[in-house]
Amino acid sequence: MRIESCTKGQRPRPIAVTSWYHGADESRSQSLQVKLFAAGWKAGLRRRGSVQLVPADWQSPPPQVVSIPLEAQRPHCQGFRFVRDESWQSTADSQQASAPEGRHTDRSERRPATRIRPPGDVIKLQDRLYYVLQPPLESLAGSSAMRFPFEPFPYQFDGVAFLYPRYAAILADEMGLGKTMQAITAIRMLVRSGEVSRVLIICPKPLVTNWVKEFGMWAAEIPLAVVEGNQAKRDWQWQQPYPPVQIANYELLVRDRELLESEQMHFDLVVLDEAQRIKNFSSTTSEVARGISRSRNWALTGTPIENSLADLVGIFEFLVPGHLHVDMPVRQMAERASDYILRRTKEMVLKDLPPRLYRDADLSLSDDQLASYQIAERDGVVQLAEMGQQITIHHVFQLVLRLKQICNFDPVSGASVKLDRLDADLEEVAASGKKAIVFSQWVGTLERLRDKLCRFEPLEYHGKVPMRKRDGVIEKFKEDPRHRVMLMSYGAGSVGLNLQFCEYVFLFDRWWNPAVEDQAINRAHRIGVAGPVTVTRMLCLETIEERIQQVLAEKRQLFDAILSRTSGPESMGFSQQEIFGLFDLKMPSPEGATAGSGVATGRDPR
Repeated sequence: MRIESCTKGQRPRPIAVTSWYHGADESRSQSLQVKLFAAGWKAGLRRRGSVQLVPADWQSPPPQVVSIPLEAQRPHCQGFRFVRDESWQSTADSQQASAPEGRHTDRSERRPATRIRPPGDVIKLQDRLYYVLQPPLESLAGSSAMRFPFEPFPYQFDGVAFLYPRYAAILADEMGLGKTMQAITAIRMLVRSGEVSRVLIICPKPLVTNWVKEFGMWAAEIPLAVVEGNQAKRDWQWQQPYPPVQIANYELLVRDRELLESEQMHFDLVVLDEAQRIKNFSSTTSEVARGISRSRNWALTGTPIENSLADLVGIFEFLVPGHLHVDMPVRQMAERASDYILRRTKEMVLKDLPPRLYRDADLSLSDDQLASYQIAERDGVVQLAEMGQQITIHHVFQLVLRLKQICNFDPVSGASVKLDRLDADLEEVAASGKKAIVFSQWVGTLERLRDKLCRFEPLEYHGKVPMRKRDGVIEKFKEDPRHRVMLMSYGAGSVGLNLQFCEYVFLFDRWWNPAVEDQAINRAHRIGVAGPVTVTRMLCLETIEERIQQVLAEKRQLFDAILSRTSGPESMGFSQQEIFGLFDLKMPSPEGATAGSGVATGRDPR
């Protein structure tokens, strides 16, 4: 076949297609008509070109970078120079201007900035410099990074600066100075700086809600969890690495002992509130607390020494095992404990706090009470004397309790010279629109007072009041003007309560230890109290109460002895010899006496 086409540029014409067939000398040709079409590309090349702008993405992936490790040159330090930044002063000025009314001070009275000081056991220079180079705490409080609901007192900054760098510490401030707030602020700084990520706070059960409330006020950004519920729920809570702060009570500590002492359980910081709970070294609570794996440990207590120096040694066994011993001289013990303890009283730090006024109500027993008292004492002493070598401290103690109860109420007629005095005083308190707290050692005494003082509509707060109802009782006492009197036991009301709206405190009977009485009084005499707190201490003359008071008056020196590093008495409680001496009884020989010293407290359950 042959195809013939037109020449380029000529008019299109049919294409002749010729086909030959070979065979038997035969050939044939055939023509097909085909039309051609010009493509036009030549004409297109001859036309002038045009330029059109089209947007394009000029972003390109970042160039590949290869990191080459270089050995850093270690600088050689020849000296240090610390310059106070002027911005700190401006921060302090702005903080002064924005301070709440009544909390700021005059410029001429402004004290130096509070700086963190490394504790004595920090040896390395780099570790000491870490604390020394921290900015003043006042500048942190004035910054946007750490906001406070109101400006802390200067002594509270000192407490935070004391706790923050220490791995073992006792904050032993007197009740009402804000130990909880200081501990929370120090924890807040440690968590935010990344130095701790898991904190356990252990406190008495009634104080759990108070800790949650205080965290919401002073460190609201830090998540926390309360360990509670049944065993399965608690097991799950203990094993959670988050949130950074967990709160548990001492009772759960004992129940969950096996899990807390396991190898996988570790805390960066363990804080014991009301740390006198572990003062008895051999108690189960103390053993469990010491068995918790931890890096840091703090103790908060207003009474590190309740009865004897053994109480302080028991707390130190949790903080620094073996650092103190019960047979140490007082001066040496004070010297060794000084770097671990910070103790302030209201008189030391709160110059403007209203005073605490003591009024001793020295009363004489009524005729009925006196007759019952003389019979009980005479028969009791005779019975104890007849026991000979079989007598124990507990026998003597039972007689003391019986006589103290007669001083409250006559067991036959129910007469009470203390009640008569209390009723008259409460009449005056109610008439003035004030509120009062009445403390007693026994729940039975408080129940009798409730019936006798019904016209004042008293509320009760003691061991028989369920835990779930106690917060409601306090709130009702605070808000309801009909209730002018709160009947409270030493055991339930000596820790963790804020009753600064009360201006009168009555000690219906006296506790064995003045430190416990101070705790009870400080429920009302604390930061925020509006006026002076009047404390009435009731005591029956020429009775066992007067003899006990004379002995305890000589024991109040122990706190000062430890904190001022001077010699002093080794016990604030009663020794066996002192208990027997109340009735001029002779001590039995060691073979017949019960081992141990001190007395049982007879405190009602909390």
